Amino acid sequence: MTEVIGTRTTSPASTTSPDVAAAAAQFLSPVVIELQALAVNGKQAHWHVRGSNFIGVHELLDTVVDHAQEYADTAAERVVALGLPIDARIQTVAEKTGTTAMPAGFQKSDTMIQAIIGQIDVALAVVNKAVTELGEIDPSSQDVAIEIARGLDKDRWFLFAHISE
Repeated sequence: MTEVIGTRTTSPASTTSPDVAAAAAQFLSPVVIELQALAVNGKQAHWHVRGSNFIGVHELLDTVVDHAQEYADTAAERVVALGLPIDARIQTVAEKTGTTAMPAGFQKSDTMIQAIIGQIDVALAVVNKAVTELGEIDPSSQDVAIEIARGLDKDRWFLFAHISE
């Protein structure tokens, strides 16, 4: 309920119950972590990719990074809209990500593509868990996870097409 106090209007932080908000955050926060890791590592791959298909892969990696940042923002904003904070500081991401280290320095495009597909697979595992678990908890948060899964699947497909035989 909105309340007017003097000249200020106050509203509750969220109309969702605190238990539902906490449960949704439990599954969306790891999604944000993995997507932030994907964005950082995707940019590393973007800068260091080499090979005869350089420009196509270089530009595709930029798209993957942009998508990862958009998806992370969507998931983080859902948590914040539910009235809870999100911690995606670089130190937190480094501590909590399930991804492996990216290859250092310049690498052939196949190596970078495989590394980024691996990063997407880690993110997808977390996102798919969120889709499964959020179904009965908070359908709106589940919709966020479904949207992210759909986008990551497409980005993975585009990358895989470059290395498939």
